[in-house]
Amino acid sequence: MKKIILSIDGMTCSACSNGLEKYLNKQKGVFNASVNLVMANASIEYDEKLLDQEKLEEFVKQAGFKSLGEFKEIKTENKSKKEKITFIIFSFLAVLLMYIAMGHMVNLPTIPLLDPHTNPIYYTICLALLTICFISYGWDILKNGYKNLIHKTPNMDTLVSIGVLASFLYSLYNMIRIWQGDHHEVMNLYFESAAIIIYFIKLGRYIEGISQNKTKEAIQKLVKITPDTAVIQKDGIEKTVTLDEIQVGDTVIVKAGEKIAVDGTILEGTAHVDEAFITGESKPVTKKKGDKVIAGSLNYDGYLKYQAEKIGKNSTVSEIVRLVVEATNTKAPIAKLADKVAGYFVPSVIAIAIVTFLVYLGMGQTFAESLTTFITILVVACPCSLGLATPLAIVVSEGLCASNGILIKKSEILENAQKVDTIVFDKTGTLTYGKLKISEIINYSDLEEQTLLQLVGSIENHVTHPIGKAFTRYLEEKKIEMLKVQDFQNIAGFGVTGKIEKDEIALGNAKMLEKYEIENKYQEEEQKLKEKGNSIVYVIRNKEVLALIGVGDIVRDNAKEVIQNLSQNHIDTIMLTGDNQETAEKIAKEIGITKVIANVIPADKTKVVQDLKKENKFVMMCGDGINDSPAIASSDIGVSVNDGSDIAMDSSDVILTKNDLTSILNLIHISQKTIRNIKQNLFWAFFYNCLMIPIAIGVLKPFGISISPMFASLAMVLSSITVILNALRLRNIKINS
Repeated sequence: MKKIILSIDGMTCSACSNGLEKYLNKQKGVFNASVNLVMANASIEYDEKLLDQEKLEEFVKQAGFKSLGEFKEIKTENKSKKEKITFIIFSFLAVLLMYIAMGHMVNLPTIPLLDPHTNPIYYTICLALLTICFISYGWDILKNGYKNLIHKTPNMDTLVSIGVLASFLYSLYNMIRIWQGDHHEVMNLYFESAAIIIYFIKLGRYIEGISQNKTKEAIQKLVKITPDTAVIQKDGIEKTVTLDEIQVGDTVIVKAGEKIAVDGTILEGTAHVDEAFITGESKPVTKKKGDKVIAGSLNYDGYLKYQAEKIGKNSTVSEIVRLVVEATNTKAPIAKLADKVAGYFVPSVIAIAIVTFLVYLGMGQTFAESLTTFITILVVACPCSLGLATPLAIVVSEGLCASNGILIKKSEILENAQKVDTIVFDKTGTLTYGKLKISEIINYSDLEEQTLLQLVGSIENHVTHPIGKAFTRYLEEKKIEMLKVQDFQNIAGFGVTGKIEKDEIALGNAKMLEKYEIENKYQEEEQKLKEKGNSIVYVIRNKEVLALIGVGDIVRDNAKEVIQNLSQNHIDTIMLTGDNQETAEKIAKEIGITKVIANVIPADKTKVVQDLKKENKFVMMCGDGINDSPAIASSDIGVSVNDGSDIAMDSSDVILTKNDLTSILNLIHISQKTIRNIKQNLFWAFFYNCLMIPIAIGVLKPFGISISPMFASLAMVLSSITVILNALRLRNIKINS
């Protein structure tokens, strides 16, 4: 199975995207297709043995749209001057058409040559020509409506097309009768209805287009953070190039006040670098030789040379954009439900319109009256607002999340986050900063402390765990050389082992003593270190304990406030850690977590999560995204606190690039607001249709309440605008910082 995201041209409304999606999903070899109107693309999973990109693009063409190739970047299409002028011209023509067609009905001065009573021929010709102009203006609507009907996926455009063409053709028929001398038929012309329906729909889509561009702004900001050019050094010569010209391995130079052009590793220099857009760290970070730099970060005060490593679509920023785009192309369950309802709704409306038309004729109503009712039902019931209700809200919220350091991989997360009632936290690197420091060493050997730490640091250099980092940082700071390690092994839940020269070195917790059948005489010293909040590392050489080392961590500044907030919202919190019970409980007590499960290996963490789910808990697991990956994967929502540099490798559902637990509160808050907004949108969309369809049928005619096709199209536009404005309110959600 292969996946591709195609940029699509020609989609003007939710009916277009839904129609294309249904058509693609019907094709043999397509496993799943999801079309995103707001982002103007289609995400397609397909069998590469049966299909390729060319064939998929042919399917898009058959459905009435155009593929612009593989999706590469987010574009906001500002309304061109030509399009604005066209819209203004047709606005003027719409007013003129209404004046000519209906001015005499409200005693407005008439144009003598176009008076329907004295010059019916010129009057009908003028209306017909103006209407043909509007049909040309809305040809995309008619074409899409026809194609979707042929493909048995009728949509909003189908309803409009049937209504407009029925109105126009019936008016042409009456126009011929007028030319033949039957001037009474001048009152049975509905050219203006066909034209104004198209005008109002174009008006609604023009507004939708502007609104959709606004939803992309937060995502597009990520694309704009990298500079357009950079300076590279080749053979001692500096040269300014565009980002596209930079190759992996190139030496790139960045001076004070300039932005990092691509991801890489520093070769020379020291500087303070602002990475707030990725990590959320408000203070500049000191960067030196060997450190990683991320494209888009700002060099405050130094001169750096760095080696380009991740360029183009492989960069951290591009990876973030890709994840956000892919998330917008997945559909939350509530969105799928809305699409399913809309799929049944359109054929039902057509059936209702036809039945009503026949009933009117059977009751002795004129053909003109019956046709008008038929057209009104089709137009007033167009489910555009229903189609917009969910996707627009989802994209607005995902853009908001992305701009606040919350990367969501699936839209369903936005729907499900508000269901969370239990959050399981890893300790090291999640509730704490994970930047451990060696706090105390109890040396039982005759080795010097520096030599002892050289052995430990050389072994720990092979792991990514925060405890290991404490030792490798020590060696780097002291400029102590790493020793060669052979036969390295990571024993989950115990520690690590390796050989240095002929000595077998083991590092880990007290379980490691049991593994080597070493009597534990060090429990008293271990207890004292634990009481100080240290994690414990036993150093064993050739089955002899050399030292007991305490490694201390720092609790995150806002951890206590986050836990309190979750508790106030009736969300249970659990600390789940491989560390010892005493250290874990000390940290838990400090931040307010009452339930602690310590001394667990990764497999046991997974079991804890699964047991909670069996108790019908909706579980979020928050960890470092690497050591906790099995537990994260088994939870309902997996969240990783990540520094933003390893996003492509992360397997969680949500990545907190700001490395801030407050983002969890923001995710749940945004989820609650989004679902509430979608439900409001769906309510108003259904309420509108439930209210207007009976009126269009004529249920309230005995009370003097009725509606014409023109006002039906205006009501439909107002319904869509209501949904759009309500969805855009999500941009104003207050975010905790």
